[in-house]
Amino acid sequence: MSDTATYERLQKDVKAVKNDIAALTDQITEAINSFATDARKQARSGYKQARAGAESAFDDMTERGSAMMDAAQDAASSLEETLEDAITQRPLATVGIALGIGFLIGIAWRR
Repeated sequence: MSDTATYERLQKDVKAVKNDIAALTDQITEAINSFATDARKQARSGYKQARAGAESAFDDMTERGSAMMDAAQDAASSLEETLEDAITQRPLATVGIALGIGFLIGIAWRR
């Protein structure tokens, strides 16, 4: 009888170990699923933040580009007005300067 009692006790112990392993497996599975869910949430949050940062930087660059274009147009308009004023006030000097620049370009072109 001692062998039968020992055998039954071992069966109970093996069954208890199997139950403990099954419970541990369930806990590990839950922990992994929880970790995966948290990682997915963090990845989405990081993506949203990166996208918002990129959009903000693009908007900022667009505004700066527009401001630079406006400044360039203003400078070109101012230069045009200055040239018009110089030509109307000193037409002979303007023609002389144009001829001189043309002559210099011609000399440089021949070399």
